[in-house]
Amino acid sequence: MNALEALLAEKGTLLADGATGTNLFDMGLTSGDPPEEWNVTQPEKIRTLHRNFVEAGADIILTNTFGANRHRLKLHRLEGRVHELNKAAAELAREVAEASGRDVIVGGSVGPTGELFVPLGALTHEDAVKAFAEQIEGLKAGGADVAWIETMSAGEEMRAAAEAAAKVGMPFVVTASFDTAGRTMMGLPPAGLGQLAGEFACTPVAYGSNCGVGASDLLAAVLEITAAYPGAVVIAKANCGIPVIRGDEVVYTGTPELMADYARLAMDAGARIIGGCCGTSYAHLAAMRGAIDTHEAGTRPGVADVIARIGPLVSPPAAAPAGGEDGEGGRRRRRRG
Repeated sequence: MNALEALLAEKGTLLADGATGTNLFDMGLTSGDPPEEWNVTQPEKIRTLHRNFVEAGADIILTNTFGANRHRLKLHRLEGRVHELNKAAAELAREVAEASGRDVIVGGSVGPTGELFVPLGALTHEDAVKAFAEQIEGLKAGGADVAWIETMSAGEEMRAAAEAAAKVGMPFVVTASFDTAGRTMMGLPPAGLGQLAGEFACTPVAYGSNCGVGASDLLAAVLEITAAYPGAVVIAKANCGIPVIRGDEVVYTGTPELMADYARLAMDAGARIIGGCCGTSYAHLAAMRGAIDTHEAGTRPGVADVIARIGPLVSPPAAAPAGGEDGEGGRRRRRRG
């Protein structure tokens, strides 16, 4: 049993941390600059990020490595520093976790490459596996407990990242972003993630959804996953409400009270790892911690209950075509929203 499984067995439901990027912007990160470089140039700010989430009650903290693969780092001419930046990030998170005085899991954040797979693009399966393995090796060397593969949209990329984790010998989780009419940008439905997980190189500890377009949409995806795979350990890591552009800023509308209610709904929907994504501050996470600790199990909600309590779906699933859900016309309509 790995550390994440052990803590799940002990506590039943775990609280994952909140936003990395939006909180680093509040600390002075400039748009367009690589946050991963801060692991070596601003280590105390990264420690502060992790420490604030731990003090808010997080059981899981994610490393500052979302874009720390060779394909994303080459945009900043940092592709030769993959191992260094990932190892440094994991060491910083590990340091904070060890100093907390309780069990805190370090998840090594592994985001998408930003490249398209053949035949749509140039990225091959073999090259993707190599890129992810390079990143995960650095995370493992720095002390991460689990590879946290997140915000994925393509099944090919999830398979490659899972294979890389297996090659490196790291347990892993996978989350996808269902932000396009109830599916990922590449057309994968929430229930399809459970089917895909059964095809990975080895079994993930957990899988689910993160980011997306709003907490209501994410909860709808979680409901679909838990209905299809009731025995799975499911992750819910929603954005803090809905992103709204105000001037030159993106502001997230969720209050601590809304995120606390989201956490309650996520528990009743069957999620066992619950956290926040973009816009989720330490105050939001503290409210979620209180909600999880005091929650008394209720009835399983439906999408209508989620909408009534959290707000409308931003990108609702498209209506099924006359020929049924699985027709090619239905897939095209869902992708376009």
